[in-house]
Amino acid sequence: MKRQWKILLWLAEIVGGCAIFALGFDLFLIPNDLNAGGLSGLAMIVVEVIGHGSVGFLTLVANIPLFLVGWKQLGRRFFVGSLIGSVALSAFVELFTILPGVQTDPMLGALYGGLFCGVGSGLVFLSGASTGGADIVVRLLKQRFRHVPLGKIFMAFDGVVILLTAVTFHNVNTLLYCGITLFCCSQLVDAVVYHFDYSKVALIITSKYDEVAEVIGTKLYRGVTFLYGQGSYSGKDTKVILTAIKRQQVADLKELVVTIDPNAFIILQESHQVLGDGFARYSRDSL
Repeated sequence: MKRQWKILLWLAEIVGGCAIFALGFDLFLIPNDLNAGGLSGLAMIVVEVIGHGSVGFLTLVANIPLFLVGWKQLGRRFFVGSLIGSVALSAFVELFTILPGVQTDPMLGALYGGLFCGVGSGLVFLSGASTGGADIVVRLLKQRFRHVPLGKIFMAFDGVVILLTAVTFHNVNTLLYCGITLFCCSQLVDAVVYHFDYSKVALIITSKYDEVAEVIGTKLYRGVTFLYGQGSYSGKDTKVILTAIKRQQVADLKELVVTIDPNAFIILQESHQVLGDGFARYSRDSL
């Protein structure tokens, strides 16, 4: 039962992400002759050039060779998830064409289109899948350039599509607006994919380090490491507490520490992808 529930949540994440992306694409981008790059953007260009055809159908057909490569390089789970994502995205893009496009200033269309598409793509990537097409290429590039955030790879790859969009529609403004869309999309992809994995690292300087360390272990169930330091003014040796906690534990940590030592010095900073017991485990497939 637990495994079936996980599969349902996985499918919901993929399908939901595709629906959000398609809404942004149909409601904000197409009415303003904008796109967020990728195969859907290329398909939009082809439809404009040849004068007929369907964006959803062309996107689906172009996915076939990329899926063959993705299955071999990225594994079965990614292949199955991406197949579902590809079909779902194409279906939603076609389905949402019945909705009236939002007639608004192109700037707002670029901003909100990028927001919707970025959130949608981020959710699909977070599930360990993709919407197919260019997303598969991006995942393959991510394996090669592991230190580069996913959104930045998106931005570089889809920049070429945006240039083609500007040439196709003979409008410099289109190029500039698409640049805004792409920037928003890449930022939202990184925000969705990486933001939920952020934790906090705390450095705590207190004379009651043993008591504070004990309460962190017993109340927050987090490990503690002692760093050895020396006060610059006093010259006294002391222990500095180092611990990693979840974001939702920050308020509890502050209250516990200040209750023991109101004069404690607490330094909190963001930490991305904390690996180890109680946090994530390392995987070569991680984003």
